[in-house]
Amino acid sequence: MPQVLQIINSCAPIRVCDIGGWTDTWFAEHGAVFNIGVHPFVQAQVFVYRVSERPYRITVFAENYGESFAVNQAHPLLHSKHALLEVAFNLMKLPDDVAVEVHLFSQVPAGASTGTSAAVSVALIGALDALTPGRLSPYEVAQTAQRIEMEILGWQCGIQDQLCAAYGGVNYIQMTHYPHASVSPLPLRSDILWELERRLMLVYLGSAHVSSDVHKLVIKQLESSGARDERLEGLRCEAAHAKNAMLTGDFHALGAAMQANTDWQARLHEGILGEPARQVIDLARACHAWGWKLNGAGGSGGSLTLLFGNADRDQRLFTRELAAKLPQATVIPVRPSLHGLRVWESRV
Repeated sequence: MPQVLQIINSCAPIRVCDIGGWTDTWFAEHGAVFNIGVHPFVQAQVFVYRVSERPYRITVFAENYGESFAVNQAHPLLHSKHALLEVAFNLMKLPDDVAVEVHLFSQVPAGASTGTSAAVSVALIGALDALTPGRLSPYEVAQTAQRIEMEILGWQCGIQDQLCAAYGGVNYIQMTHYPHASVSPLPLRSDILWELERRLMLVYLGSAHVSSDVHKLVIKQLESSGARDERLEGLRCEAAHAKNAMLTGDFHALGAAMQANTDWQARLHEGILGEPARQVIDLARACHAWGWKLNGAGGSGGSLTLLFGNADRDQRLFTRELAAKLPQATVIPVRPSLHGLRVWESRV
């Protein structure tokens, strides 16, 4: 039986409540985003063997899909289902004398609009980086992950998901000129952080985020109107409002910024805010929620971040009403993560 030489572990948080999203893109040119890194983490675990003892250099177990496959590091399959992983292995060169078995897992469904693919990429890059001399900074890990999606695979994406996965915490991201940005983790008092944790809720709408056609139309429209489009300006402003509200613990103001941001999103295209999201918002409003934010870029499926008021019973009422009226939707327990990417080695 092959002997395990090393076990490298890594994890990265997912992202919720991305106020100012859409302004962290190439067509926005500059932007501002407030977001929150949360548990549950995406997890990567790398088992390292001698290359002579394994049939393949790289074997991946994508546990959420119930799949395993071998990777050709020299020739990634750019159009495969797992192209993101294939390219990451191509960029992060393994030592010549080792083979790896990589296990990837997330408790959040794929297509939840919570930056899960970015967190997978960040966790994998961080783990592979530990196999070679030197260490990438969190910003460099995020840059590498974003470059894979945008430059190599040609996917439309911003920069905030990768940065949130790398840094964790509650962040204010200022993109000076795409893709360059500064990340400011907000120094929150413990009581404000605890209150945020108590009030925060993530609702998965019951189906994967499907939005490529809608996004192409939005991008074409924004590309024509330019970086000063009033909707982009509105989104940038709400990111600043959310940051200021969070620093002072003003949850009424945070909820207002979440609502306003969702309204600006809906103005981008009629397909951004789907009917399931509208139904959840109506139900949350009836249960005295203070804020609601359509996660990610929007479209059918995906998820919403909710912010509730002072009474815990309102959240319990909402959960019961959701199960009765929208059984396809699910509450996913989340809590803010003070840590971003974490990488460590287990003793063999």
